[in-house]
Amino acid sequence: MKNLTASLKHFIVQKLRISNQQALDYILSGRVQVNGKKGALQQALLPEDEVTFEEQVLKQPTAYLYLAYYKPRGIESTLNPAIQNNLGAALPFEQRVFPVGRLDKESEGLMLLTNNGKIYDRIIHAESHQEKEYRVTVNKPLTSAALEQLTAGITIMGKKTRPARVQPIDDNTFSIILTQGLNRQIRRMCYKLHYEVQQLVRVRMINIHLGQLKPGEWRFLSPPEIQDLNQTK
Repeated sequence: MKNLTASLKHFIVQKLRISNQQALDYILSGRVQVNGKKGALQQALLPEDEVTFEEQVLKQPTAYLYLAYYKPRGIESTLNPAIQNNLGAALPFEQRVFPVGRLDKESEGLMLLTNNGKIYDRIIHAESHQEKEYRVTVNKPLTSAALEQLTAGITIMGKKTRPARVQPIDDNTFSIILTQGLNRQIRRMCYKLHYEVQQLVRVRMINIHLGQLKPGEWRFLSPPEIQDLNQTK
């Protein structure tokens, strides 16, 4: 999760307006401390770290933020300002947070946002397969054969998808719970079955539900939700 970390040396150079060599000298001499301990040359700083120079606080620890956000359709899941309709420009709050995973431009719904790199890594690289639930509307009535194939797995991009839990909602709409995140997976699966996705909404990630959020709205996660995320393996 890039951007969450910064080099201690670079931080000292920028904060104290000194040369790289001076920053090296300060760090090696122990004059710079991170969380009360001598800093290291190649140390990466996290938002929760406190940095001091001769007992002067240069960086206060940043409180962790955990947010559920309804990404509207048409927004790219990137913070890159060079990309039009990027997530950073769309977010309705000033705190700098990062998306856990992606949601393609034409899809909408739940995104988990945080500045906690440890949580990001734990979810993205979890040993167990993390559930994501979607509500999908297609262009024509679903057949029982199509629902069965979606459940069993479909070969896309030369790879068969893992079995999924699929439940019809109405003639053209179904819910699907995936435990993997291949590129545009649901759209590709439907295409192989000769269906066109008209609307795709992510309604859940692990234990986090979209709930009553509307496009562009967000909320802080509850303490129980955060606790469950911290226990993800």
